[in-house]
This record gives sequence, C-alpha cells and structure tokens, in this order.
Amino acid sequence: MKAMIIDDSRLARKELQVLLQQHPEIEIIDQAANAIEALEKIDQQSPELIFLDIEMPGKNGFELLEELTKAPKVIFTTAYDEYAIKSFEYNALDYLLKPIKPERLQKALEKLSQEVGTPEPIEGPKEMLTEHDQVFVKEGEQCWFVKLNEIRLFQIEGNNTRIFFENHQPLITRSLNYMEQRLDPKKFFRANRQHIINLQWIDKITPWFSGNLKVLLKTGEEIEISRRQANKFKELLSF
Repeated sequence: MKAMIIDDSRLARKELQVLLQQHPEIEIIDQAANAIEALEKIDQQSPELIFLDIEMPGKNGFELLEELTKAPKVIFTTAYDEYAIKSFEYNALDYLLKPIKPERLQKALEKLSQEVGTPEPIEGPKEMLTEHDQVFVKEGEQCWFVKLNEIRLFQIEGNNTRIFFENHQPLITRSLNYMEQRLDPKKFFRANRQHIINLQWIDKITPWFSGNLKVLLKTGEEIEISRRQANKFKELLSF
C-alpha cells in the first residue's frame, strides 16, 4: 500500500519510516512537513494511506483533511492525547501517540489490513443515476422508494452514508465515494470530504472563513464548502 508521512518534525518522520521498514506491505512514497506541501503531494501521487500529525505550523491535520475531496485512509500520529475523540469524527483508522511503539503500530496496521480486506463488493460498472431516477433505500426493517431529486444531502458516517429526504435519515451501506461516482455531478456536488449536496435544494450561499463558502439548504441544514471545492462550485453555477 502506498503511504505518505506528514509531520513537521524531520526526526519524527525518520523514526516512523524506520519502524515501517518492518512492514514491507507499506511503501512510503513521499513525506511532507506541512499541510500546504502535503496537499500538493497528495494531489499528485494519490497515496492510499497517510500518517498524519495534528499540530503543525499553519493548517493542522484536521484542516488538511477538510481540504481534501477524497481523503486516503488516515492514521494520526501525535504527541497529544486530547484529540483522540475528535480524530474519529474524521473517520481515522487509528490514533498513535508519540513516541510510537512498534506494537501499537502493528495493531494499527492490522486494523488497516482488516479494513482493506473487506472492500465494497465489485459489481461491475453501473450507469450514472439521474435526478429523476427512483432508488430503493433500506435500513433495518424500513424500506423506501425515493426519487433522487427528493434527496437533499448525503453525509459520510464511517464507511457508510446517511441520506436525507423528507423527515427520514436512513444509513445505507455504501461509501460516499461510491455515491459520488453514481450521481450526476451537474446536480449533486461534493461540498467537502463529508457531504454531497443536491444543488436544487440550496436556498442561500454566503462567504465563509478562509475562502470557504457556506450554503443553507431549504430545510435548514448548513453545509460548508471547502476552499478547495469553492472554485469548482462557483464555476459550476456561473454562466
């Protein structure tokens, strides 16, 4: 698996690289010392896994992830334990405290192996769904047939996706990346790493911090469009 180490400490990067020599299944393709450098390298090289420090000059590790449209798998590496709970809001695979112990790294990579070993079923290429298509949604014993134009929001939850329509919010066993591949990009927009929005449900758009945008849906949900996606959003909606 192709991996990248992102840490402002050269010594920490070196120590982790030495530990990873015991795990030949992990190929370190590059390193980065800050978020700006990491964004460029992730775009260019598309690592499948990143080892990510949290406290870095400029943008921190969480802010880096928010800039990514499609994030690789993440193992946080940090000297601070107070971010542990927040890290799993970002679908982190594991959270390693520095100095990293070989046995903890081993457990984290075992989690990675288990997750990679159970990918979504390969069902062959499928046609893109249009806003007028009706889809079958099932959660537990409840089932719905719903038209895509009635779904206003898709939200990542771990490896699953929660969809929002009418007063319902069922959780389906599909990743947000899979959903993005099936949806018409002229109608459904990847606002950030965690959300896809139905453009027809937007009520209001306002500027937000650091070049981001915030959209208000007709049903009241507020979704932030990352700075990285804001330019694409403006181009999509302009003449």
